Amino acid sequence: MAKVWYTSALVMMLAAAVSSAENNLCGEGPSPTAQTPSKPTPGKTRPLVVGHRGAPGYLPDHTIEGYTLAIETGVDYIEPDLVSTKDGFLVVRHEPNIIGTTDVDSRPEFKDRKKTMKVDGVDDTGYFVSDFTLAEIKTLRAIQPLPERDQSFNGKFEIPTFEEVIALAQKKSKETGRTIGIYPETKHPTYHRQLNLPIEDKLLAALDKAGWNNAEAPVIIQSFETANLKELRKKTKVTLSQLVDGGLFDFKTGDVLPTVKPYDWTVSGRNGSTLDLLTPEGLKEVATYAEIIAPWKQYLVKAFSINGTATDVNGDGKVSDADFNVKPNPKLFEDAHAAGLKVHTWTFRDEPYRLALDYKNSPEAELMQFFDLGLDGFFTDNCKSGVPARNKWVAQQ
Repeated sequence: MAKVWYTSALVMMLAAAVSSAENNLCGEGPSPTAQTPSKPTPGKTRPLVVGHRGAPGYLPDHTIEGYTLAIETGVDYIEPDLVSTKDGFLVVRHEPNIIGTTDVDSRPEFKDRKKTMKVDGVDDTGYFVSDFTLAEIKTLRAIQPLPERDQSFNGKFEIPTFEEVIALAQKKSKETGRTIGIYPETKHPTYHRQLNLPIEDKLLAALDKAGWNNAEAPVIIQSFETANLKELRKKTKVTLSQLVDGGLFDFKTGDVLPTVKPYDWTVSGRNGSTLDLLTPEGLKEVATYAEIIAPWKQYLVKAFSINGTATDVNGDGKVSDADFNVKPNPKLFEDAHAAGLKVHTWTFRDEPYRLALDYKNSPEAELMQFFDLGLDGFFTDNCKSGVPARNKWVAQQ
């Protein structure tokens, strides 16, 4: 897992190509057309809007305040990433290492907690949730990891528990009259299991407590690993989503290269790469335990360079997504839908350097292309643009 908190996937791939050291990750007011999210079924439908980590385009991610903003803007689901504390509580952070998303590094009482650990086989230095009790985590405050985003809310918001996020979704569902779903991710399940802090049973226990561990619940559980989703399928009827990570890609063709595999495959000795999940045969396998396939955007709409190299095309002094063109990959949508799977993808963001040349600095243009291809759901950092774009597309159908 790359140690970059929010840089675009493309920028991260460029850095990886240079260093060969980094891998790739993963309108105001209520929407008048927002509806209760439906269970996934194959084919083109009203795309679900998922508030990726809440509303991190505006507020620090994974905070009650960010989730509240996303809900009030009209998202269908909110996404809590789940990691475990030392005493076995599930809290909501993007990574086990919280050096980049909390104020922990400025807290003298925790200086002795800083260390290097292996996360999915890669050395990572910082402060790890598994070394803190819930009471200690609750003393920390969230910060915005991206310097180009609003820093004025740093240090103001608590780190929520998973149960607090569920309670918020249920409370807001009652207040707004529309069902707000949750889309929890089991972060690094093999890593947590190796620490004797497995996530899955605690996740299901929290859903049981909330009355949301059933086929009708507005819950989608996601994972980049495959084994834990297969085990979850034996224990629950809630919707499951298979995330598909990305790695390096060919600048000339836009094809993702076979450089990354789910970490549980590495541990078990399974051959192959994430590309195997996206073949017709792989999609059929995924459909035996999940209802959704959720690959990185690059698999679905391929960014490529006209000259086949990483070049500063737009002359802004850096190489980013804004220097690449894109071409759609409709076959993957067709194959996934033919296998009975919904197609979700991640992550849409508004910063100009994240938008390919074809989109002409328009986040809406990017989303419209994906919708027209048959996208069923998407994660966005910017609900204020994502929700209106979805609603506009639906109105045009």
